[in-house]
Amino acid sequence: MSILVKGVTKFYGLQKALDNVSFEVKTGEIVAFLGPNGAGKSTMMKIITGFIPASSGTVLVNDTEISEGNIAIRKLIGYLPENNPLYPEMYVREYLSFVASVYKLGRETNKRMNSIIETTGLTPEQNKKIGALSKGFRQRVGLAQALIHQPDVLILDEATTGLDPNQIVEIRNLIRDAGKEKTILLSTHIMQEVEAICDRIILIDRGIIVADEAKADIYSRISKPYQVINIEFDRDINPELFLGIAGVEKADAAGAMRWKIRSDGSSDIRPAIFSFAVNNQLTVLSMQEEKSNLEEVFRQLTSG
Repeated sequence: MSILVKGVTKFYGLQKALDNVSFEVKTGEIVAFLGPNGAGKSTMMKIITGFIPASSGTVLVNDTEISEGNIAIRKLIGYLPENNPLYPEMYVREYLSFVASVYKLGRETNKRMNSIIETTGLTPEQNKKIGALSKGFRQRVGLAQALIHQPDVLILDEATTGLDPNQIVEIRNLIRDAGKEKTILLSTHIMQEVEAICDRIILIDRGIIVADEAKADIYSRISKPYQVINIEFDRDINPELFLGIAGVEKADAAGAMRWKIRSDGSSDIRPAIFSFAVNNQLTVLSMQEEKSNLEEVFRQLTSG
């Protein structure tokens, strides 16, 4: 099962939200779909799921084109939209039973409902009204409805919004497990989430794809290499002294006897920092090199 997007453009009136967007997501891939607010992420996801039409271009799921009247292909897709619309007056089990009936699960309804309630951690809340749930549990209900019919394709728009750290880990594990046999397109603003579960990153800005890389390769898109060293000495010093080390651009205090030192990336500055410590009779208690991160890639490749 795969998603194939070919030359999709979307206008809202005179406003172009998507501009000739093309990409593919294959079975077993968990792909992060990233971009600043207003970049076109949610619009693209709504088009893939058939909620809104494209102005031009095509979207295929399992080689079948998504269209307004193609109900059968939508059964293959599970969708958690960004605002997670739910019926607050319905009970959790009542709502999931309703969703199961929409997908015509029939005799499988109770089995699937019990399984997905357990999987998404809704067991203690299953007999409550949705309106009485915390934001985190409402998000779990949204994820449960996206998974209840065992779709081959998952479209998740900000899936972990409102969850506490423990819940985030649980949902990440659920998504990671689902990704072994499903096609997953995931939108999020949490870069740690991308690092934890995604195989590939598609970055969109102002409706245009600006990067489509394997997670391990996208760091090469940073235009200016640099090195950041976090170091702790046995006593405080004036951080301006670090500027005397060749290649050091900036040094900031990061706590008691701790500093964050940034170089121009022309060479590894760690040997020079050790020499600096010896010359100034300092004991190095710890030294750690920061790796390039997705936040830096995001900032450099988008206008936001």
